[in-house]
Amino acid sequence: MDLNQPQYRAGDVVYVIYRNPHTFNVANVQEAAVVKDPEEPGELALFLYDTYFPLDSDIAVYASLGEAERAYEEAFGTIDLEGPQW
Repeated sequence: MDLNQPQYRAGDVVYVIYRNPHTFNVANVQEAAVVKDPEEPGELALFLYDTYFPLDSDIAVYASLGEAERAYEEAFGTIDLEGPQW
């Protein structure tokens, strides 16, 4: 785990930017749970969509929804809900 990241505990709720593996151009902010890793005793994992992901520096984890949404906007821009202006 990255020493610069906050220390998480099992039971914490965090937010990640999740990219749909079936439609690569679709990403969204998703709530995830920090849990004890069932495959690595003593380690933590993220539980998201009924799947365990390693809690390491390869996944950007945000403590708040607002923080995750700001990071999403920086990476992907904002979504235009009004559509094209013709």
